[in-house]
Order: sequence, then structure tokens, then C-alpha cells
Amino acid sequence: MVDWEYAVRLGTRFAGEGPVVTRSEADDAVAQLRAGAERSTGLVRDFTGLTAEARTAPILVVDRGGWIQANAESFAVLLEPIMEKVAGTKAPSRTARMVGGRIAGTELGVLLGFMGSRVLGQFDPFTGDGRLLLVAPNVVHIERELKVDPSDFRLWVCLHEETHRVQFTAVPWMRDHIRSQVDALSATFEPQRMLGDTLKGVSRAVRGEGGSLMELMSTPDQREIIDRVTGVMSLLEGHADVVMDGVGPEVIPSVEAIRAKFSERRAGVGVLDRVLRRLMGLDAKMAQYRDGASFVRHVVDKVGMEGFNAVWNSAEELPSKAEIHDPAAWVARVHG
Repeated sequence: MVDWEYAVRLGTRFAGEGPVVTRSEADDAVAQLRAGAERSTGLVRDFTGLTAEARTAPILVVDRGGWIQANAESFAVLLEPIMEKVAGTKAPSRTARMVGGRIAGTELGVLLGFMGSRVLGQFDPFTGDGRLLLVAPNVVHIERELKVDPSDFRLWVCLHEETHRVQFTAVPWMRDHIRSQVDALSATFEPQRMLGDTLKGVSRAVRGEGGSLMELMSTPDQREIIDRVTGVMSLLEGHADVVMDGVGPEVIPSVEAIRAKFSERRAGVGVLDRVLRRLMGLDAKMAQYRDGASFVRHVVDKVGMEGFNAVWNSAEELPSKAEIHDPAAWVARVHG
């Protein structure tokens, strides 16, 4: 259903190689990112109270092509239930499979290429025991663009991504919970509706009507699942942002300048960039950082970090999308 090899090749070409660096600069960036990830483990533990064993997931410092390859592998795992459902509707001809696989590979390749030129890091919980990916060319590109101290910026990025590793490693049920939501979404998938809904969703998203393409083309049942996932992802992203800014002043002298410049950049620039962000749900992603961080800060202010950590007890204690915007409701529900 998807020509994965073609998607990776196209995505890698679309993303480009990134900034020009000398071999010495590249080696220095790789070494600092590895060291920053290792150093972040203890810093995240001390700030959050969450304990995750060191080196339970590999740290991979990759280029853009490496990130694209890794995410194609993850997509293949996550999309397997949907692919099986599509394949089961009707046995396509060999030509249809080839054409369809190339079309899907093109769409996915463009998506991965766009994201691969921007993502700084990512914890992938769905491959093996998980893996921490740090995209060196993008880190170097952004630190140059923002004119910030490279060593400080690299550690700042590592703090955010290491927090995600801790979230999934110290909270072992989190991976299965998110995967169950993906499987639930797959169960509601109706292949015959896909093309028409996609075209309508693209048109509405480009006009700025509603949310991301996923939200615009989803059914009410699917949106209910998406809302649950949005609540979880807002929590995870906001928590990581709070950690990186909370730990930062102790170990990163220029953290305030980095945060100010980085927040301004998150707004996006240019019409095309804003349209692509809207289509791919990146506007919603930015809201997750903001809303999730506000939720975490409010709860910690009311019940302390130990009280906040009740969110990790079970899936029932996770905040809903509505509670992310009303943290007092979560405090009342969980802490009475």
C-alpha cells in the first residue's frame, strides 16, 4: 500500500542535507548532543521525581535522512492495522498496487521531508525498546539562525527529548496506552471515505477552517479518540517544555534568551509555511506545547510536583483535552 523505500528516498531529497559544516564542526555537534543526552538523565530525574534507568534506549544522533528512515519504520508499524484493513476491502491488481504504493509513498515522502528539515529531536517509543533521535543538522541550523550559544542550545534540546524518554521509560504503560488509541482509531477507518474526505479536508484546511487535516476529515467517533490523544500529547509536550525551562537556569546560562527566540520562531514564517503547518497539524502541535505547559505549571503550583506526578499512575489519571484547558478540574477530580 505504501512504497516505503520510495518515500524515504523522496523525503531525503526533499529535506536536503542541511547547513554546510566542516568535519570538525560535525564531530563537535555529534559529541555534544550525545553528552547532553547522557547528562540530561540525572537532571530530568532530579527535577521531575521520575526515575528511568540510563541507557535503556539508544541515543542516535542522525542526519535528516536518518530521521526520515527511522520515522518511515515507525509509520510502517503504526499504520499496519490500517493497511491490512485497506488491503482486505478488495484485492487490487499488480498495477494498482504499484501505482497506489507510489502515490502513497509520494505523499508520505513529502510529509517526512518537510518534517525532517525541521525536527530537532524525537523519542520513538514504538521501535524495539524505544530510541532517542537527535537531528544534528537541524540543531546546527536553528542555533545559527537564532544566533544562540551552540553548547547551551544543544543541552536545552537534549533536556526536552530526554524528558520524553523518561516519560515512556519511567511510565511503562504509556507506550501501550498510546498504541491502543492508534489501534482504536484504525478500527474506525473506512477506506471508501478516505479520498473524498481528504480532498474536502485539504480545501477547508487551506482556507483556515477548523483544525488539522486529520481533524477535518475525521468522524465524530474518530474525533473523540483524537481528543484523548491530544490530551495525552499536550501533557507530554508541555511537561517536557516545563522541564527544559525549569532545569535550564541551573545549567544553561543563556536559557532565557534561547526560549524567547525559539518561541518567536515557533510561530512560523511565510504563507506557504503556515498553510503546510495547518495541513499537517503543526499549529495544533504548537498549541500542545503552550497548553500542556500551562496545565503542568498550574497543577504543580497547586499540589506540587509530587501531586502532579499522579498523572503517571494510570491512564485514568491522565488529563482529558478539556482538563488540559481547565487544570483545576483535573486537580479536583484526582485530588478531591
